[in-house]
Amino acid sequence: MSIDMEQFHEVFFEESLEGLDVMEQALLIIGQSNDPEVINTIFRAAHSIKGGSGTFGFGDVANFTHVLETLLDEARDGKRELNEECIELLLRSCDCLRGMFTALQAKETPNLYQSIELIAAFERILGATDKTVNTVQADAVTQTSQAGSGPMLSQNSKNDANTSSGTDNKVTKHWQIKFVPEPQILLAGNEPLRLFRELAALGDLATSADISEVPNFADLTVDECFIRWDLELSNSSASKEDILEVFDWVIDECTLDIQLVGDNTSTQDNAMTSEPFEVPSVDIENMLTTNTEEPEQQFAGADKKAAPEIRAPRSDKNTHPSSSSSIRVGIDKVDSLINLVGELVITQSMLSELGNNFDMTKLERLFHGLEQLLQNTKELQESVMRIRMLPISFAFNRFPRMVRDVAIQIDKKVELVILGENTELDKTVMEKITDPLVHLVRNAIDHGIETPEERIRKGKPEQGCIRLDAHHQGGNVVIEVSDDGKGLNTLIIRNKAIEKGLIDSNEQLSDNEIYDLLFQPGFSTAAQVSDISGRGVGMDVVKRNIKSLGGRIVVQSKVDVGTTIKVHLPLTLAILDGQLVRVGQQVFIIPLITIVESLQVKPELVNRVSGDMVMYRLREDNVPIIYLYKEFDISADNTDIDNALLVVVESDGQKIGLLVDDLLAQQQVVIKSLESNYKRIEGISGATILGDGSVSMILDIPGLITASCRRSNVKRQFKVA
Repeated sequence: MSIDMEQFHEVFFEESLEGLDVMEQALLIIGQSNDPEVINTIFRAAHSIKGGSGTFGFGDVANFTHVLETLLDEARDGKRELNEECIELLLRSCDCLRGMFTALQAKETPNLYQSIELIAAFERILGATDKTVNTVQADAVTQTSQAGSGPMLSQNSKNDANTSSGTDNKVTKHWQIKFVPEPQILLAGNEPLRLFRELAALGDLATSADISEVPNFADLTVDECFIRWDLELSNSSASKEDILEVFDWVIDECTLDIQLVGDNTSTQDNAMTSEPFEVPSVDIENMLTTNTEEPEQQFAGADKKAAPEIRAPRSDKNTHPSSSSSIRVGIDKVDSLINLVGELVITQSMLSELGNNFDMTKLERLFHGLEQLLQNTKELQESVMRIRMLPISFAFNRFPRMVRDVAIQIDKKVELVILGENTELDKTVMEKITDPLVHLVRNAIDHGIETPEERIRKGKPEQGCIRLDAHHQGGNVVIEVSDDGKGLNTLIIRNKAIEKGLIDSNEQLSDNEIYDLLFQPGFSTAAQVSDISGRGVGMDVVKRNIKSLGGRIVVQSKVDVGTTIKVHLPLTLAILDGQLVRVGQQVFIIPLITIVESLQVKPELVNRVSGDMVMYRLREDNVPIIYLYKEFDISADNTDIDNALLVVVESDGQKIGLLVDDLLAQQQVVIKSLESNYKRIEGISGATILGDGSVSMILDIPGLITASCRRSNVKRQFKVA
């Protein structure tokens, strides 16, 4: 029976990318911590990737990971210190492995030139001879033409390991190993064949299979293992710990007995010999069958120690996938969802029973049942939304590596402080906010933080500080990107805007209006173009992406103290708290977070200005008024502004008043995309279906402001300090 292993590839790729994230995060703190568990975490992640790659026949990945695992093994045993050179090499290896996985996911052959270069660097650090390096490189080049297939460890890899440790006068041992796996071992994707391949890399392996417990064919369960093995590992310099490490994945799913028969301290000539390790292909493929019903479980227990709690999408430098097609959910959230579905079924059964021979005596019970149904539905909705909520550490986890690399590139010293990483945000919002945050952090390092020499002259510590902070504020999540750098010089920004023709030289702007110029397309104050910034792209994309999420940006800065950019985002894009308003026969929904206040218009506070624009004096502000019935060409009950009803809304620091006929209820609505189902309509961000079955449009407040400004040609009059 042959198994199509390709069906499990996507799960393997996702778990491997998680392992790389774990490795990277641990490598970034290894210099600050002497905790041996940090090194163990890195080693376990690499070991899991190597083992899984071998299982699926990704020989290129397995061979490359084996080399860096050798370095980690020496560090774990205390034989080597992970200095800055080693850390940098391991970080580059993480990038290399991500590139290899990206190619494999696209069903392409990985480009091995970077891995060949890294293997040579690893071998130099490990003290290998040039001959060994050339052998490993030749093996990698050969595998390039084979599209990454082949055994997990080639014979060359085995010889390289022996060469690295030296073959003259080495201690060789003869081990007897009894391996009795539990029947369910295959359900977790732990294949004995892979374990034997790893043992074969430690010496000469002979195997003997005990099939006495295998049931008759009619009673055979293909996803259970009934074979036991007696193994002999000779001509090996491996310790008992090395052998235990091979079985690390399955130690809780087997009975394992390892005995040292004897050792020889002279040469291999006097060592006990055995036949090379070979696995009968037909028998093993028939016996070692994995479960095809639930592929998610195949790797669930592959490396319990190294498995992170969360999955973090990565996209910086094109080495991380921008999004993930799956989401890891805590069992408590699933249990809550199941309980709520049970409650819903009970309520539905009760209502169905009431429907049989209904009479007025059951009316009170009917109202009670409907109220219970409403409560159950609301709780179910909230429970489903909580499943999509993930800690913002998903987005934040990429920044330690990025800050380190950028700071080294431009010769600055920067410390990154992350706060509020457990603040939860909808998965879709988080994936879309990651790239804007990358732009903001890179700009903070390049434009904000001064060079060490400049900071010392200013009396500051030579190491600058970037702070990422996330917290809830009302119905929003606020993400702050702060630096303690030079701050924003409004005079320089203003002069640059005049030079580019964005504003007139006699135009008076507030600080907030000047900061807003930073987000204009093509605007930059950089003295010279670099790989990081200065091309005038990025900040306009930041603002556009954040606005598309229904968010807004607030900039605060003080010269020589620093800059803080606050990004306000909705918790989710799927559900909206809205205020229903009526204009004629049409019901619109205004996002509740944009509403400042609702009021009855006083005629004496109404002023008409140029461009047919009507302004309303609201305390210290002049608020432009938009007639919704004119905006969407519909009939209204009231077309006279005197004594009309005005809803004041705000977006990007700009207030407008919406003229409506009536205020209705407030309620949560499920947002449906109008663009994907019909077409894009200016001033409308989406639609929803109300309780009576009618369709209601959700107003796009920033879009209404932009459209009204353009038509009235009074853009500057919309600005308020």
